[in-house]
Amino acid sequence: MLPNLRWALPAMLLTVFASPASADVITDWNEKAVAFVTARTMLPPQAERVIATVHLAMFDAVNSIDRRYLPYRLQLPTSKETSKEAAAAAAAATVLATMLPNASEEAKAALAAYLATMPSGAAKDEGIELGEAVAAKLAAERANDGANAADSYRPKAKAGVYVPTPITASSMWPNVKPFTLTSPSQFRPQPPIPLKGKEWAVNYNEIKALGAKNSTTRTTRQTEDGRFWLITGPASYYPIVRQIAVAKKMDLVDCARFMALASAAVADSYIAVFDAKYHYDFWRPVTAIRNGDIDDNSATERDATWLPLDNTPMHPEYPCAHCISSAAIATVIEVVLGSAEIPEVTMTSQTAPGVTHRWTNIRAYTDEVSMARIYAGFHYRFSAQVGQDMGRKIGRLVAETVMKPATIADAR
Repeated sequence: MLPNLRWALPAMLLTVFASPASADVITDWNEKAVAFVTARTMLPPQAERVIATVHLAMFDAVNSIDRRYLPYRLQLPTSKETSKEAAAAAAAATVLATMLPNASEEAKAALAAYLATMPSGAAKDEGIELGEAVAAKLAAERANDGANAADSYRPKAKAGVYVPTPITASSMWPNVKPFTLTSPSQFRPQPPIPLKGKEWAVNYNEIKALGAKNSTTRTTRQTEDGRFWLITGPASYYPIVRQIAVAKKMDLVDCARFMALASAAVADSYIAVFDAKYHYDFWRPVTAIRNGDIDDNSATERDATWLPLDNTPMHPEYPCAHCISSAAIATVIEVVLGSAEIPEVTMTSQTAPGVTHRWTNIRAYTDEVSMARIYAGFHYRFSAQVGQDMGRKIGRLVAETVMKPATIADAR
């Protein structure tokens, strides 16, 4: 596992698998799905592919019973008495068992424990059958989506000359089939800023000062933020989505749609950002600053021993992935709620023990995440801004174009 991919304590599995954590089957199984992928130390893009499929399957299952929205993929015939709770749980567990073969028995056991809390009868049995059928269809769609391709990244090398040898992260992700985008490159940004320009020098010198391991200009709070957001992947945003769903008292179908939109947006944000990263192959600050004498810019002085606050992620710099995923989630929330103002949400991070962060505006959350990547020494300001812009475009596209409210004719 990469040093900066520290998501959540494995101990959470003991409580997550034991019994339903709340009254809402959708948020219950979100927690379970996050626990499953966390226990397997999956990289964020790979993890989000699984979680998005879980949520889309849950949505299509419960929406088949209460046809309020257009389906993501399918609506199967069933009676209105079919148990939505059983359908959602069966859909989620079936996706996990199918897409994570080494977790199949655990997923089945978690489902059995969950279903045991529900009354027996035809409604429950029909719900299980419905959930399994929907999940089988959606999981089959992802079986050959490109996610299992071998890492074929070619290091930039001269024959006979050593280059660092760690394997890059998710180099196959630019070719993964998106969940909602028309192509991975649909929102590919313009190239990084020119190295000879003033803007590059400003960005370079800002992160050189603020992002250094031994920085004397970074404040205590900035250091806290930098460390707090070393947490990545599902554990860095789903706690917020769950809290909002609960605070807004969403019913089961609306919650299923809300979390399906959020997970589809963030899954596609990873596909889009890795498309751009590996297309432009832009250097990280730790590389740029140690080579400040070769960028043809007299305002970028080299520091031969510069190090960032923590270990740099093993993939190209531009754009910022944390920035795009947080902005995609935030935009879905803003579109669904109709405002950036939210009920107060809180988060903790195992990479900043004892610290709790709070927000009442979802854009403030995104801005904090983006700035933290500068303080950590991982991303330039222009890269964070581009990442946010991409995330907002993806979030809005997903929230406004898929799983839309059904008309009377659609619901028949």
